[in-house]
Amino acid sequence: MNVIVDAGKCCGAGQCVLLAPDVFDQNEDDGIVVLLDATPPEALRAAVREAAEVCPAAAITVEERP
Repeated sequence: MNVIVDAGKCCGAGQCVLLAPDVFDQNEDDGIVVLLDATPPEALRAAVREAAEVCPAAAITVEERP
């Protein structure tokens, strides 16, 4: 899995941080997403997929690797 965030699309809702705090964080100044781990371990992948699905700004892209 490869995770990509588009900070320009992020609206700062924070759902990603709530679902996968080891992978996502928010900038303290403006609440915009900060990617902590672009290749998360298997144990976190379901939460990352859910975060991408619920992101109101569609700022998270998940690329699955074979």
